[in-house]
Amino acid sequence: MVGSIKTMNHHGNGWSAQNCNGLEEKLDELRSLLGKTDGDPLRIVGVGAGAWGSVFAALLQDSYGRFREKVQIRIWRRPGRAVDRVTAEHLFEVINSREDVLRRLIRRCAYLKYVEARLGDRTLFADEILKDGFCLNMIDVPLCPLKVVTNLQEAVWDADIVVNAVPSTETREVFEEISQYWKERITTPIIISLAKGIEAALEPVPHIITPTQMINRATGVTMQNILYLGGPNIASEIYNKEYANARICGADKWRKPLAKFLRQPHFTVWDNSDLVTHEVMGGLKNVYAIGAGMVAALTNESATSKSVYFAHCTSEMIFITHLLAEEPEKLAGPLLADTYVTLLKGRNAWYGQMLAKGEISRDIGDNISGKGMIQGVSAVGAFYELLSQSSLSVLHPDEKKPVAPVELCPILKTLYKILIIREQSSQAILQALRDETLNDPRERIEIAQSHAFYRPSLLGQPLATLHCQ
Repeated sequence: MVGSIKTMNHHGNGWSAQNCNGLEEKLDELRSLLGKTDGDPLRIVGVGAGAWGSVFAALLQDSYGRFREKVQIRIWRRPGRAVDRVTAEHLFEVINSREDVLRRLIRRCAYLKYVEARLGDRTLFADEILKDGFCLNMIDVPLCPLKVVTNLQEAVWDADIVVNAVPSTETREVFEEISQYWKERITTPIIISLAKGIEAALEPVPHIITPTQMINRATGVTMQNILYLGGPNIASEIYNKEYANARICGADKWRKPLAKFLRQPHFTVWDNSDLVTHEVMGGLKNVYAIGAGMVAALTNESATSKSVYFAHCTSEMIFITHLLAEEPEKLAGPLLADTYVTLLKGRNAWYGQMLAKGEISRDIGDNISGKGMIQGVSAVGAFYELLSQSSLSVLHPDEKKPVAPVELCPILKTLYKILIIREQSSQAILQALRDETLNDPRERIEIAQSHAFYRPSLLGQPLATLHCQ
């Protein structure tokens, strides 16, 4: 049970006194930096309860929840989302396949409601099952029990650390509401954003708006207190203690102590000052993951076809990073790693597969039951709109005339036609790969490396402020 140092965690490994002492020391260090006194717990709130948001809160609860007088960990999700009958039946199977989960629910007098839901005699709700450790988007991986709040004002008004886990498409709206509850705050909270996605803005010049920038503009919280955490990982595997790593990016004051606080034996957290660029890269890989899923489905998982696609999509990503970053080489490893894991097992690749197989259609929207928000769809639209602007023109290698950058990104153009304006079917992604006029992906990389493409205005900031100090 959470709260007892001697009990077992979700994998049955006991916590040693030495481990607990180390965790308490890390907690005390962060509390000290935030000026917390005895009797005043550190209040951490996750906003949004998708797979990654729920796992993030559960990791903190597993590690620090035992120190009840020193820290309070809660998670907010909207109320009223019903669990359908099929999901309830599957959830019941999951519960009964895990003795530890079954015993926990019986001890908490919570098992009967799952029996009733299995029989169709009761409707379960997403916030209700999350309290027992079940995330609606990740039913197969039970988490620890969580403290769930469905009133946003109650959740955030006195929070010291807020973890943004709502999709990028909802971040602005949620934090505009949160700002209403913070008008009379004396202390400034720390915000860690997990969201991967972007918006495009065309005035006064074409530029990207990231979730951390949305939060800054919605709340007035300084960028010094807003950080981004991302990396090549799958939420369920992290909770199952598969080794993973991530970067927390932002100002030096908070990123280093937070990296230390979040680090676990199976989850390494590094820190980096380049906030916005890492955040944008987290959104870019989702674009190409959708196409990878389509290629996999349409070619019956052909390794050759997937490798051809990978060569082209990575060359486009490298080309785009040269527009966005002054030193794009530093991003190559993290971007490719994040892309690789997303192509292997991410929800965006899954979405591309299901579209190509005809098992889902664009008409059902981007928020998929059991998966959550497919953020790559909106990112396709944003990157296409941004890179279509003539003011960003580059020299075409064959035609020797200025063209919008998107003209050198045929995969992005094709995904836009499939997903956004819907004038082509998923088959178009294969036609794009087989186009005899398609440039060698090596040439696209050479163009990017041999020309001064870098446009700091794309990130919506002057050159001098791109890195947090």
